[in-house]
Amino acid sequence: MSSSTDSLPPALAKIVQRFQRASDPKRRYEQLIWYAQKLPAFPEADKVAENKVPGCVSQVYVTATLDDGKVKYQGDSDSQLTKGLVALLIEGLNGLSPTEIVQLAPDFIQATGLNVSLTPSRANGFYNIFKTMQKKALECKLEQ
Repeated sequence: MSSSTDSLPPALAKIVQRFQRASDPKRRYEQLIWYAQKLPAFPEADKVAENKVPGCVSQVYVTATLDDGKVKYQGDSDSQLTKGLVALLIEGLNGLSPTEIVQLAPDFIQATGLNVSLTPSRANGFYNIFKTMQKKALECKLEQ
């Protein structure tokens, strides 16, 4: 395990390592598409304003529920690459406590190498998705 993944939750560390093995941008994009295709269907009824991620060019939706003290996310996007980013975050953050999620820094994106592959608007979208997921985790915690 490389030092950049030591402080990450296990699922997120695994994802970062997977992207680190994909050396060129094309492979990283293929990896994102793969994540997008694995994402479970998002309920149409949840595509409402309060679940929409602000500041994204694409339509992105995220929901969070608390199950036994652990956050469970669902998400979707109308763009395959953005959907891949949502899927990557969901896989990496599902099952963590709200506190663990809120304390995470989004700089793990640098470790994946995706930050150099993404356009500035997609990189900004990634950050907005991550921040929205943190906000929803905090809301889950406050509703306990």
